[in-house]
Amino acid sequence: MENINIYIMAGGVGSRFWPKSRNSFPKQFIDILGTGKSLLQMTAERFCSFIDKDKIHIVTNKDYNGLVAQQLPYLPMQNIIGEPARNNTAPCIAYAAFKLYQQNPDAIMVIVPSDHLIIKETAYAEKIQQAIDFAKNKDALITLGIQPTRPDTGYGYIQFEEDAISTDIYKVLSFKEKPSKEKAMVYLETGQYLWNAGMFIWKASTIMAAFKELTPEIYHLFVEGQSAYNTEKEAAFIQEKYPLAPNISIDFAIMEKAKNVYTIPADIGWSDLGTWNSLHDVYNEKDENNNAAILKNIYMTNSEGCLINASDSKLVVVNGLKDFIVVDDDNVLLIYPKNKEQEIKETTIQLKNKGLLKFL
Repeated sequence: MENINIYIMAGGVGSRFWPKSRNSFPKQFIDILGTGKSLLQMTAERFCSFIDKDKIHIVTNKDYNGLVAQQLPYLPMQNIIGEPARNNTAPCIAYAAFKLYQQNPDAIMVIVPSDHLIIKETAYAEKIQQAIDFAKNKDALITLGIQPTRPDTGYGYIQFEEDAISTDIYKVLSFKEKPSKEKAMVYLETGQYLWNAGMFIWKASTIMAAFKELTPEIYHLFVEGQSAYNTEKEAAFIQEKYPLAPNISIDFAIMEKAKNVYTIPADIGWSDLGTWNSLHDVYNEKDENNNAAILKNIYMTNSEGCLINASDSKLVVVNGLKDFIVVDDDNVLLIYPKNKEQEIKETTIQLKNKGLLKFL
């Protein structure tokens, strides 16, 4: 396992989880599930059981370097990779790949988000190991695809070939954007589509070659730093060059264009915890009316299907609400219908435009 390196992407602001998730303290650092651990801590600990701690890296916005160090004190400081700009996932993965390749040309990268819930951790470790074994001997870009359980319109989908090229490893035919309900039902019925969860495994050399071929503007930007990576010159190089990278996801930059993409179906008890609704779905301690109350002091009557999140120091009294999100956090109280929660991110943009930054 000496060539295996884990990269946890933790630079987002989690605006769909506002107001709990703030610019200064986004959701990956929050104990959103009430377990006593943040999502980032839970993600890192999943790998500590089979990877040395010095092989775990966190890619984040440089403003969060201190939060990462505070929550994961066992990580070497050099394993916290701070980005000077938010330019989406393709530049941050390119930066990590070039930096790693300079240290070890044979290295394999496992790239995962910091804010996902995975319940079946043993099955997850087995799928990661299967992907690593495949990547060792093949120039392959591998993604774990989640077995869909419903015709969900909130996820992108991976279409794969019917016949496996190896045990449970399939060639990817295409990536599909978030579909309509009708298309999602068709995807589910065919059995040849998986949810795209944004978990990737490949050799550093393989993804660098993909950048060179498919997104050369990113490749040429980062290849200039070959002599600077892992030296005292790296910080200055990245500070100057990184903000020049295009703002583009790894899906658009590489995965949707590449011909050497493979997927492994994974039944791992996964949720991306991307919205308040997804938190409601996975929360275990709902009452008989399907209310999820993430606080100790709550008095609810004539209400159903609600999610209530507030400080344990506050008593919350609710009567007559159906399918609402109620979040009380510091200087913001959010009361929003669950079926309109996709508007919450847009609301934060409007508040920013109005200059109400202290609430974000």
